[in-house]
Amino acid sequence: MKRLVASALAGLLVGAVPASAQAPTREQAMRAAIHPVATEAEMRGWLARVPVTRDWPPDFAGTMKGQGPAFIVEMSTAPGCIPCADLWTRLGALGQRYGWKVRTIGSQEAMLRSGRLGLPWVGHPVAWVRPVSDANRIIPVAIGTDHEPNLARNLYLAAKMLTGVKPSVGVRGMSKFTGIVGVASPPSSNRARN
Repeated sequence: MKRLVASALAGLLVGAVPASAQAPTREQAMRAAIHPVATEAEMRGWLARVPVTRDWPPDFAGTMKGQGPAFIVEMSTAPGCIPCADLWTRLGALGQRYGWKVRTIGSQEAMLRSGRLGLPWVGHPVAWVRPVSDANRIIPVAIGTDHEPNLARNLYLAAKMLTGVKPSVGVRGMSKFTGIVGVASPPSSNRARN
């Protein structure tokens, strides 16, 4: 998973760089893959560029409804985070439609999970799927908000991977993470005075 994320992030810039230019660093690739937004208009602008999943496996609906009660979707959030509210709404709709539980987790837990999986911490929201009975088996399904069909496909593939499909097969099928995240709140200027 770590290599996949790193190569996906680096791959975003490699295609745009002339052969004679120096390859981008991992940091440059990560910055190019993350799209912090502060307004709904900015978020909609970035979402307009994201392809929407149109192909569905024949067992999609059956898997989503049949496996839903066994899994929980957990997402990070932050106050005033527009993409967080958007992702929460979309995941809530999917959860109601297919019987999946959806809940939020704190920032510290989200950072620990990202670190454990070797994902770069990019801010909020990030969403994971895990079995209800096992908090240690987690699969990231969104970094930033996304279109509902893309999220549904990622939930489906996470359920498949957690029930026996080879991870490499599931990861190849997952929609790419959009990286449409909320703008980080500025650091507090209230420092303790000596």
